[in-house]
Amino acid sequence: MNCHLRSLYLCVEDMDRAIRFYEAFFEHPVAERDPVYSVFDIAGFRLGLFAYRVQGETHGFGSNCLPSVEVESLEMLKCKLEGKKVVFPITKIRGKWVSEFEDSESNRIELTAPIGAGEEASRGD
Repeated sequence: MNCHLRSLYLCVEDMDRAIRFYEAFFEHPVAERDPVYSVFDIAGFRLGLFAYRVQGETHGFGSNCLPSVEVESLEMLKCKLEGKKVVFPITKIRGKWVSEFEDSESNRIELTAPIGAGEEASRGD
């Protein structure tokens, strides 16, 4: 089997609010803006925002599928967590710094960074 994961989408309550959140987080504009389904192009990966209520659908939120975003350093990871609801504190796991936060729509997002020189002994938070 030859398969590739090219996209995923997050259900959102308020498309404009979600777009503002992710434009600030990714530091670039939404690639496709639509009231029902908007898309961010993240280095060729498509992150969709789906306004399920506009389509008349129901949705049950959960925390079993977490999009994971990697940044270049612990300092950038800390910067990206500022002002966000952290639901899993910065922790060293298998050679990476790992944390989780909630976005503007209560979706959980994992944020990781490689462990740099001199960071092995500290927890980083």
